[in-house]
Amino acid sequence: MSTEKQTVFLSGITGYIAQHITKDLLETGKFKIIGSIRSEEKAKALAANFNNNADLSFVYVKDVADPAAFDESFKEHGAKIDYVIHSASPFHFNVTDVNKDLIVPAEIGSAGIFKASVKYAPNLKHFVVTSSYAAVSDAASDLDSSKTFNEESWNTGSFEDAIKNPVDGYYYSKTVAEKTIWKLAKELDAKFGVTAVNPSFVFGPQCFDSAATGTLNTSCEFINGFVHSSPTDEVNGTIKGGFIDVRDVSKAHVAPLLNSSKFNGQRLIMSSARFGNQSLVDVLNEIPQLKGKIAVGTPHRDDNVASELAAVNNDKTKELLGFEFTSLKKTVTDTALQILKVEGKL
Repeated sequence: MSTEKQTVFLSGITGYIAQHITKDLLETGKFKIIGSIRSEEKAKALAANFNNNADLSFVYVKDVADPAAFDESFKEHGAKIDYVIHSASPFHFNVTDVNKDLIVPAEIGSAGIFKASVKYAPNLKHFVVTSSYAAVSDAASDLDSSKTFNEESWNTGSFEDAIKNPVDGYYYSKTVAEKTIWKLAKELDAKFGVTAVNPSFVFGPQCFDSAATGTLNTSCEFINGFVHSSPTDEVNGTIKGGFIDVRDVSKAHVAPLLNSSKFNGQRLIMSSARFGNQSLVDVLNEIPQLKGKIAVGTPHRDDNVASELAAVNNDKTKELLGFEFTSLKKTVTDTALQILKVEGKL
């Protein structure tokens, strides 16, 4: 039996989720990783965090929205690439032109790396794309308690509505990005397996303490904001949705690499349960270092938040993955404790 390590190409390796994927892959001892990164400076910093692991190397990709962004890297390394994880996927609403800044780059970026995979990686066994729950449901439908979404569901929002605001634009961009992958897999007759991982809001600690400072990634910033709130601050009741722990999301990306046939053609909805801002605050107020110092809101206002939102039936995902998703209490507590530790408040 061969013990030679297999090679994973991981796009956007500096990302919040991608760093956890890198950690999990390296810990298996089965993989070498080629990570796409924007600068040598970032590469050196990340390599140092991973103790300059010999199984971790980098290629420089300046702009993932360039149709040929990945061509040079795949021409050079394609023959030895066994797996691709495309996680380079910005999550933010800070845009001026929704179509130009969100939708077009999402489609071009996904098409570019998939086409490069087909063209230059003849030994590729599996392609995993970091998609989003935003590709499963649009924002308005997710607030409709009469609806149920599962792995077969797609966001049906229109382009006309999407370009009106960044939130709907983001949801639409994720849908376009994922649909592009599935479409190309058919059109190009891809000989490798394909899996989409569709996380809802992603909480949990940063892979390294050094990243748990300043403004965090969009989802964790909800928690960070409340950690630094005051007792008199209001708790916005409009933020509601599904959540998942980043460590569970990472495991979902690694699983298809270990069993391609099982996960081929599957979409994995990564959602542990529903939450609202109040439920985040309720958990945070159980932490001794925060109790009495942060926003309180209306305790337990979100205890029945799931009944106010669309139902999420991801039983198929849970059965495929075979592990229990992390609870809200643990993911919020772990996120907050890391922030407090870095700030010297523990």
